[in-house]
Amino acid sequence: MKKLTQGKSLLNYFFVVLLFLGFSIASASPISAQDLDVPYVPTPDNVVERMLDITDVESSDYVIDLGSGDGRIVIAAAKRGASGHGIDLDPKRIAEARENARNEGVDDQIMFMKGDIFDTDFSEASVITMYLLPSVNKKLRPELIEKLQPGTRVVSHSFDMGSWKADKKVVVINDGRSHDIYYWVIPAQTEGTWSWSYNGTDFNMTVNQRFQEISVKLTDNNNTFFDIHKAELKGKRLTVRASNGDQNYIFSGRVEGDKIYGMMQHHNGQKKNFSQWSATKK
Repeated sequence: MKKLTQGKSLLNYFFVVLLFLGFSIASASPISAQDLDVPYVPTPDNVVERMLDITDVESSDYVIDLGSGDGRIVIAAAKRGASGHGIDLDPKRIAEARENARNEGVDDQIMFMKGDIFDTDFSEASVITMYLLPSVNKKLRPELIEKLQPGTRVVSHSFDMGSWKADKKVVVINDGRSHDIYYWVIPAQTEGTWSWSYNGTDFNMTVNQRFQEISVKLTDNNNTFFDIHKAELKGKRLTVRASNGDQNYIFSGRVEGDKIYGMMQHHNGQKKNFSQWSATKK
């Protein structure tokens, strides 16, 4: 997938969008990345660096750039010690990216391949980077959530993912122009009811989830409802703070499939203790 530059005029951007909409209406087949090809303009270098800063790219990461153009994002990641690859539809861009990687001395860490981003396996990436049209982001959104491991970091230049609210948004100025950067962490799937026991009390926690945003109801075996003061999910990490009178609890753990493993604090007036905590999804 080639990239749409922030530097295009507003008129040019709407022209591209209108062309895309016209094609979509005329086409009877599902939209593919090939259908959404747009003129390539590189991401400014300071925007690239900020994207990698936000995602905390380091040597242990595997970075995949969806729509890699001249390869500068993956190359910049390799300079930080990471490995990875880029995917683009244009063979000229692929050749250019490979040459750039050789010139920068990082071609032994990264590679570039021609392909459709909707037909490629990116499930093992630790970081996904992209600079795509808004409509492509929205079409890609369920693929990212379904295929990527919880905790995978995703960063997008210029465009968000619709109703999936970004965990963080920053603005970078380059040559007097503003560039939006959006950042997400793939959330674990926590929807449902979880149960555990502590000190002779059985607990049931019902979680409702929309992307990384969760709401929680917590009860015990006496059908007591707890007040929820915090319910937060970031990647695999789940934290819930709840109370009932003088009884205050903090449950914090990592979600691994149908299990949560972590620590629990129990505050009973002036008495405080902690213990290992695990919950099982019913």
